[in-house]
Amino acid sequence: MRHIKHIIALIVIGYAMLSCNSLKTAVYDQYSYQKTVEIKVEVENLIDKATTQYKDHLQDIGELGLEIQKIIEYEKNKPNNEITYAMWQVLADKDKNLLVGFFKRWKEKGQLKPFFVEEAKAQIMEAMNLLIQYEAKKDKETKDKLLDLIANN
Repeated sequence: MRHIKHIIALIVIGYAMLSCNSLKTAVYDQYSYQKTVEIKVEVENLIDKATTQYKDHLQDIGELGLEIQKIIEYEKNKPNNEITYAMWQVLADKDKNLLVGFFKRWKEKGQLKPFFVEEAKAQIMEAMNLLIQYEAKKDKETKDKLLDLIANN
């Protein structure tokens, strides 16, 4: 009888540990944080140029696209990192109204109106700042805001 209680206790503990693993969040990662900040700065500089001709910035846009692809690949393969990876996918989706969607529109229009650029910049910077905050803190409040942003885009 005593052995059965021990076995049941071990099963319960094991099951509880497995349940907790599914709730894990990736730990702070200096590389992710640093690359996200770098990309944000590059994005902000390029967005400011969107009132000029797209074709004049092809090299910079191409280099930024490559940096985004690299960070997505890095985030995809990091354990317990579904939220950050999902956010990068939203930012990189050309059919969404955030980062890559902005560059798609710029390409289609050739150049963009200043008021549109400012409005889009505010939204994109807010999303990038939220991602940076999440990478730095990994707290519930930032996580919930990020999940809300992912769900609504």
